[in-house]
Amino acid sequence: MKDAAPQPVYLEDYTPPAYLVDAVHLTFRLAPNTTRVLSRIEFRPNPDATSRDFFLHGEALTLISARINGAEITPEVTPQGLSAIVPDAPFTFEAEVEINPEGNTALEGLYMSNGMYCTQCEAEGFRKITYYPDRPDVMSIFTVRIEGDTPVMLSNGNPTDSGAGWAEWHDPWPKPAYLFALVAGDLVAHPDSFTTRSGRHVDLNIWVRPGDEGKCAFGMEALKKSMAWDEEVYGREYDLDLFNIVAVDDFNMGAMENKGLNIFNSSCVLSTAETATDANFERIEAIVAHEYFHNWTGNRITCRDWFQLCLKEGLTVYRDSQFTADLRSAPVKRISDVIALRARQFREDNGPLAHPVRPESFIEINNFYTATVYEKGAELIGMLKRLVGDAAYREALDLYFTRHDGQACTIEDWLQVFEDVTGRDLSQFKRWYSDAGTPRLRVSEEFNNGRYTLHFEQKTPPTPGQEDKQPRVIPIAVGLLSPNDGDEVQPTQVLEMTEARQSFSFDGLATRPIPSILRDFSAPVILERESSNSERAFLLAHDTDPFNKWEAGRALARAGLLAMMTEGAAPDAAYLDAIARVARDDTLDPAFRALALGLPSEDDLAQALFDAGHVPDPQAIWDALETLRDTRAEALESIAQDLYSRYQVTAPYRPDPDQTGARALANAALAMLSRRDGGTRAQAQYDAADNMTQQLAAWSCLLQAGAGAAATEAFYTQWKHDRLVIDKWFTLQIVQTAPDRAAEVAETLTRHPDFTLRNPNRFRATLGALTMSPAGFHHASGRGYRLLADMLIRLDPLNPQTTARMCSAFETWRRYDPVRQGMIAAELDRILATPNLSRDTTEMVGRIRGS
Repeated sequence: MKDAAPQPVYLEDYTPPAYLVDAVHLTFRLAPNTTRVLSRIEFRPNPDATSRDFFLHGEALTLISARINGAEITPEVTPQGLSAIVPDAPFTFEAEVEINPEGNTALEGLYMSNGMYCTQCEAEGFRKITYYPDRPDVMSIFTVRIEGDTPVMLSNGNPTDSGAGWAEWHDPWPKPAYLFALVAGDLVAHPDSFTTRSGRHVDLNIWVRPGDEGKCAFGMEALKKSMAWDEEVYGREYDLDLFNIVAVDDFNMGAMENKGLNIFNSSCVLSTAETATDANFERIEAIVAHEYFHNWTGNRITCRDWFQLCLKEGLTVYRDSQFTADLRSAPVKRISDVIALRARQFREDNGPLAHPVRPESFIEINNFYTATVYEKGAELIGMLKRLVGDAAYREALDLYFTRHDGQACTIEDWLQVFEDVTGRDLSQFKRWYSDAGTPRLRVSEEFNNGRYTLHFEQKTPPTPGQEDKQPRVIPIAVGLLSPNDGDEVQPTQVLEMTEARQSFSFDGLATRPIPSILRDFSAPVILERESSNSERAFLLAHDTDPFNKWEAGRALARAGLLAMMTEGAAPDAAYLDAIARVARDDTLDPAFRALALGLPSEDDLAQALFDAGHVPDPQAIWDALETLRDTRAEALESIAQDLYSRYQVTAPYRPDPDQTGARALANAALAMLSRRDGGTRAQAQYDAADNMTQQLAAWSCLLQAGAGAAATEAFYTQWKHDRLVIDKWFTLQIVQTAPDRAAEVAETLTRHPDFTLRNPNRFRATLGALTMSPAGFHHASGRGYRLLADMLIRLDPLNPQTTARMCSAFETWRRYDPVRQGMIAAELDRILATPNLSRDTTEMVGRIRGS
């Protein structure tokens, strides 16, 4: 049987906590299977509360004893928590509980990873540590004592004392329980320091398992850059004497911003040139920044309730994107962000998992750590900044930090500071937070007597639970180009659309211009406009906006591919000519050119076909992409040879923008050349590679060329000692396998001795890789569906959170043919029928299935 039918939690039902917490004292007596947690919590009635019921969350705890003001009590205990009769005055609650970290495979609360004790408390993990009001609007000061036989014992805040077998910590800043952290184990530190602009000396450490010390330097530099950037750009200074990061192998997320003690998935902080790719380095830099930036946007100011999750995550994602744009290439970062947004969030918005940036209800909050909350939430911040301007944005943020420091806030609090600074009414803008779905922005135009008019119409399709959508505020950045020479006749202007239909005119034009609409992707919408290949090629050649320049090339490729699939057309000569000009244009950033050489994804094309009224065939999509890649490799062979030769990096490896861009372009050229030479150059690059970027790119080309068997064996032999590199070994074999064998290869790898269900990274590297290969996952045999369902059923009792998130691979099932729909529905039903299925997975599969 399943868990008792879980009940939804609704935003509209929010009530203030009955009791506030002034101080928390915790003592941990660590033992792998029998850790004792002693708590002493100072409560007082909340004058704003509407109830005096005393309830503390608690799950999977063995209660040893409980006291109020020193007197033993016998509270009522349920699987969800503890309740008791308490004084109508300030009082002290004490409890002793026993927990089993070794048996905690869900990786929530206190658990063990390779002999190390560590915690993950967001969103509701603290209730698996001790009894507590585990909600983000209860903030308190924590003092922690850790007792055990591990040489290193860490918690939040600053260390206050330590001795043989014990350590004490105190965090002077009030925080909710989800930001509590504890780590204990045999660890070594990579130390450094930072001096804040006010002169505070801050000790910095990255703590790792022995043997990983040499993989911390880049992460440490990223941390120091983040601290300096936040002071310079947002005026935010660090507020403790110590900042610790710990690398943990078994972790459900990327990283966690616990106050003063960030816990990181090892893959998001450990790196060397030999073991990490350029993309890994950039990701590490961004994640380190993201978690550090949470110190103010998430920790000092947190969420009133979990419906406000986007308040901290959307803002912090936007801040880390700004950081990366400032350190690297702003256009390349913007394009990369939009590629990811369309791949994950647009897909989410277009299916059964669609939900508002601020949801109205949830059953399991872990299921709402989504692209909508994070990436779309960040887009809303960007739109708001675009609407009010840079100066007003900074003034509003200063007011936000001043007004709400130490508080648990809401979206209303966030928008109010902008209204107070600018005098604007943001009630219509707020619909971006409350309404799910991606708006469609349809455009038509006319030109008469020197006046050019753009007519816009916005419409958002129905989403689950929301049939009708009101117009939103949409900032539309527009520029106009001369059709003669491509010069700008109208620089970028932001048009503010507020109605369902609205028109904007430009006067004094000599000829009908070529419009560049939605520059810099100024709003997360789908632009619908009739265009021609000649216009797309013109924009690719002349548009001064880097995003729209890239977008024109992507649209040109997409149009050609759709014609190949629906009309039996040959690869489009206009695309080949246009992309050749971009590839050899040395005035363009090499990283931009590498992105421009990318093609629409299989999922992108499947959705485009579906939107056009066609049933997508995953194999036909893969075939069309392969045909275009082969044709392009032939047409651009001499250009690819030149690029590959000229963009070799001979200097010592650095993951900086210049070298990264050069390697990206050279490896894009190598991918084309490998289709012509059978992998000869790729083998030479593999043999000579002294960094993982070059080695992995070469091995990928060899696999694609059908010449990768020797490299596959050699790669494993070389790297079998490094768990993070072996994740790449699992992934690449699957994504570079032909569709008819992808599920077979994935299934074989699940039987490899190095595969384990207990490590989320390894599970995602294998089963996630299968879902990243749509033609393989959706192969007509249904083998991919069966394999993923089998593995999810096996994983759910161990790790419900990872299981539930992986279920999203099935979310697009209704756009495929009836046979595939039937096979997927059968697998979803099989998962739902699994005895004792977790609440996390039940909710996700139920939403996808529509049950």
